[in-house]
Amino acid sequence: MTKTVDHWIGGKAVEGTSGTYGPVTDPATGAVTTRVPFADVSEVDAAVAAAKTAYATWGTSSLAQRTSILFRFRALLDAHRDEIAALITAEHGKVHSDALGEVARGLEIVDLACGINVQLKGELSTQVASRVDVASIRQPLGVVAGITPFNFPAMVPMWMFPIAIACGNTFVLKPSEKDPSAPVRIAELLAEAGLPDGVFNVVHGDKAAVDRLLVHPDVAAVSFVGSTPIARHIHTTASAHGKRVQALGGAKNHMLVLPDADLDAAADAAVSAAYGSAGERCMAISAVVAVGPVGDELVAKIKERAEKIKIGPGTDPESEMGPLITAAHRDKVASYVTGAAAQGCEVVLDGTGHTVEGYEDGHWIGLSLLDRVPVTADAYRDEIFGPVLCVLRVDTYEEGLALINASPFGNGTAVFTRDGGAARRFQLEVEAGMVGVNVPIPVPVGYHSFGGWKDSLFGDHHIYGNDGTHFYTRGKVVTTRWPDPSDTPAGVDLGFPRTH
Repeated sequence: MTKTVDHWIGGKAVEGTSGTYGPVTDPATGAVTTRVPFADVSEVDAAVAAAKTAYATWGTSSLAQRTSILFRFRALLDAHRDEIAALITAEHGKVHSDALGEVARGLEIVDLACGINVQLKGELSTQVASRVDVASIRQPLGVVAGITPFNFPAMVPMWMFPIAIACGNTFVLKPSEKDPSAPVRIAELLAEAGLPDGVFNVVHGDKAAVDRLLVHPDVAAVSFVGSTPIARHIHTTASAHGKRVQALGGAKNHMLVLPDADLDAAADAAVSAAYGSAGERCMAISAVVAVGPVGDELVAKIKERAEKIKIGPGTDPESEMGPLITAAHRDKVASYVTGAAAQGCEVVLDGTGHTVEGYEDGHWIGLSLLDRVPVTADAYRDEIFGPVLCVLRVDTYEEGLALINASPFGNGTAVFTRDGGAARRFQLEVEAGMVGVNVPIPVPVGYHSFGGWKDSLFGDHHIYGNDGTHFYTRGKVVTTRWPDPSDTPAGVDLGFPRTH
């Protein structure tokens, strides 16, 4: 029997009342395993109301209370990491090791939130004028919302809510309707850790639920990770309704390989960065830019390694890549490969039509490698979000840099070289928010912030790290002047000597 995932509102599971449900499939089998309720406006309003009620006390709670709960949550999350990973694999399809890695990266941000007292320290300047002191403090915003994608159903929410609630806000999460179970299990662990009812809420749904959060008068800020068109919509709509917004969009991440690079290391990096998690990540390397004479050898090395990747269900310990999230997405990804040759690409590997024995109805696709890709090809211009790697050829570093900087996206990039001077020049000249030097996926650790440039980010703040703390708080400056105790009125003796 198909199970139902409930909303989580006010500290408990709440059945959907809209009567509208969406299917959740096991990508390895194609079978519908779960149904998820799509919240209507009244259900979103109920979640926001629960968060607003909880904020009345949570917003003024002590840092010690907040962090002690987060420490307990961290211990519970660590103890249940295999369970969370299994839920991710069952609904997203990624292999278990990838799912465990996702939970580990989420734990990094929980670690950061446990030490939020350091981030929230204010500043004090004494005696800026006679008997005048000035203090800067940071205070929470109120109710904040997070809208998260299918590709990291546990990690991306944890990029948001631990810092938000540690800063004193309450949170409403609208996770992807394609893999909703992990966020609800996380909500249960938060409750077990002692988080007060209403501080963290989960409502499932589609565009109707999202749009209600964007305009709700009691939502102070919105965080989003997803595609660029939706990021732009969220930023435009929520900003127009007076909300603070951080909206992380799509990407087309380039890896520049210079002639002096270690080609074996570069090929290993390209394969893991392009095909890991089936390419369904915004930091995937989807375009390798080969400089000078290295292209042929590099493509051969990538092809050799890609052909050895074992594709299978995420529950199989031997699988290195799982299926895509849905059949429709699989078909869209395949279309970029089947149409590549007509647009001038050389198809080195064609992964379309791939199946796995015993799992023929799964959402399978193999690894694809396209060489000599023109910048006009759809496979280069679009964010494919699947295991398709494009290789472009350029003659010089300058030509490669110009190609990368001409992209409308500016999320992440990497350079592979043995030359420190070339690497330093690249990290200063490239127009991207995150840069790797001989590191293919430069996702920052938790205490540095994550975010891109150009069409990869809408809003002024990156996510987590110092930017995360600043996003979920607002500054206040207090200027104070007190009379000297010796100035007290006659007849009141505080024990201070009269000085005048």
